[in-house]
Parts: sequence; structure tokens; C-alpha cells
Amino acid sequence: MTHLIEFTSDVTADLEVGPKQRLEQMRIQKGTQAQARVRPYVVETPQGPVEMADLYFADGTVARGVRFEQFRFVV
Repeated sequence: MTHLIEFTSDVTADLEVGPKQRLEQMRIQKGTQAQARVRPYVVETPQGPVEMADLYFADGTVARGVRFEQFRFVV
């Protein structure tokens, strides 16, 4: 299921372009909206658990390890 999301802050994300290519860094500006499938997970850090997500965009790219606090769902 895809969702319309909006980034609530500037984000530098690791972008997976293809399965055999290296991750690229992508800068996403605050206010950018995109359709994406969201795969949530939790990462344990020294400061406690952090909610993260991999974002699967319509063009086939994947932004890995985006914090939930950096985007919101648009209604």
C-alpha cells in the first residue's frame, strides 16, 4: 500500500537505486511530498529505541533508514 508522505525536515538519506549498485546519498528538502510504501522497524540505540522506515518510492528507488520524526503521512 502506498501513502502520500511529506518530509518535515531536511533529510540526507541513503538511496538504493538498484540491487547491485552502491547506496547514494540523496538530499530531500523539507516540504517535499512523495508517494511511497513504508516499511517500519525499530533500531536500538544507546539513547533508546528509534522508529525508522525504509521508503519505497514509485520510481523503484528506496530510501533506507529514515527516522519517522522526519516525515509525516498526508491526509
